[in-house]
Amino acid sequence: MKSFVLKPANVKRKWYVIDASETTLGRVSTEVAKFLIGKDKPNYTPHVDSGDHVVVINAEKLKVTGQKLTDKTYYRHSGHPGNLRHKTLSQMMESTPEKVIIKAVRGMLPVNKLRPGRLSRLLVYSGSEHAHSAQNPEAVSLKEKA
Repeated sequence: MKSFVLKPANVKRKWYVIDASETTLGRVSTEVAKFLIGKDKPNYTPHVDSGDHVVVINAEKLKVTGQKLTDKTYYRHSGHPGNLRHKTLSQMMESTPEKVIIKAVRGMLPVNKLRPGRLSRLLVYSGSEHAHSAQNPEAVSLKEKA
């Protein structure tokens, strides 16, 4: 019996909508990464980008646990001496809540040549409105089971 190998021409992409206000940052980003990689599909092939499009809404209502709002820090450096900048999670949520989800998902994707293409299929919106209703996205609920 031969092994199945998915060809890039045979990839069928779906659209998903995930509400970030339903659960915590880590749970949202792991589910988003799973859809972007395509691990939820039975024809998953590691070297072929078979992931789907993911629209994340309500990024401004994102939940975190513990003291992450004050303790979690995001760093960026220009490459010049003395230019290390940092922001806390609460400062990032005030200015650009979309970047918080993008950075979390980016860290969960494998570091290879497929990562930029996968990240380009991630669309994050701070409000509950998005411009992708024409693609008929499937809503995915991440509510924690009590």
